[in-house]
Amino acid sequence: MRRLTGCANLCACFLAALLFDAATAHAQELEPRTYSPSPVGTNFVGASYSYLTGDVTTDPSLPVTNVQAHINTLALAYVHTFSLAGRSSSLGFVLPAMSANLSGNVIDAPTEIHRGGAGDARLRFALNLIGNPAMSPEEFAKRPSTPSLGVSLTMSAPTGVYEPTRLVNVGTNRWSFKPEVGLSYPWGRWFFEASAGAWFFTTNHDYYGGRRRSQDPIFTAQLYGGYTFGPGMWLAGAVGYAEGGQTSVNGVDDRNRQSNARYGLTFSAPIAPGWSAKVAISNGLVTRIGGDYKSITLAVQYRWFDRNR
Repeated sequence: MRRLTGCANLCACFLAALLFDAATAHAQELEPRTYSPSPVGTNFVGASYSYLTGDVTTDPSLPVTNVQAHINTLALAYVHTFSLAGRSSSLGFVLPAMSANLSGNVIDAPTEIHRGGAGDARLRFALNLIGNPAMSPEEFAKRPSTPSLGVSLTMSAPTGVYEPTRLVNVGTNRWSFKPEVGLSYPWGRWFFEASAGAWFFTTNHDYYGGRRRSQDPIFTAQLYGGYTFGPGMWLAGAVGYAEGGQTSVNGVDDRNRQSNARYGLTFSAPIAPGWSAKVAISNGLVTRIGGDYKSITLAVQYRWFDRNR
């Protein structure tokens, strides 16, 4: 019985890891055009729905099999662009909420978990360092796009639903930070992008049973290539890689270091003045440990300029 209970907890740990990945989309997100320039004084507000489904790949030595997930995520986002020291900058907020059903077999005993509620809020600051200086909408429309290099810092705050008496939670009860550098290279109607960064995590000091849970950094890299059909209409392919992220509880390491790759496709098109819609799909390419899931995202966005611009 003690062994069965321990294995059940271990299975829940893997389910918790997948739930965290889906809720924050931290390590393997594929989001093209995040470093593409925009005129200062631009505002974006949007809503998105994502559905993830798939298996969880675990250590083969563990008596845990058939671990699966079905996760629905809704998110509201707002982004504002502005000038900082003559460079184009932006500040964005994301507020997610989710509902998840996770299941698996522990020594052939079925285990199922449902969780839902608000997820951890995220804040992203981005600064364009080289190319495409801060411009008004009128100046931006007249100037052709040039290669640009930018940096960003994303912060995830522990605002999600979290109960220390539960092993699996929607929130993570810790802070996360991701510094990143990104390159955008337009070439006629084509565009190419690359980014590299790393997620760093603080320690959860109120983990299940009053324990302390920490996680190693997760290093990420993404490559994108796409084609612009017309104003606001484009198609992009992407591949991403994530390495690291091993966790430990009270100083004891878990066998869950990630070394995973994903690929995806995103299409965006205008649907009305100021409005655009986007659909994105992605799938696991190589999954060593963690969620080998398929995902589809539907999003709508509205854009407007500050009146004094």
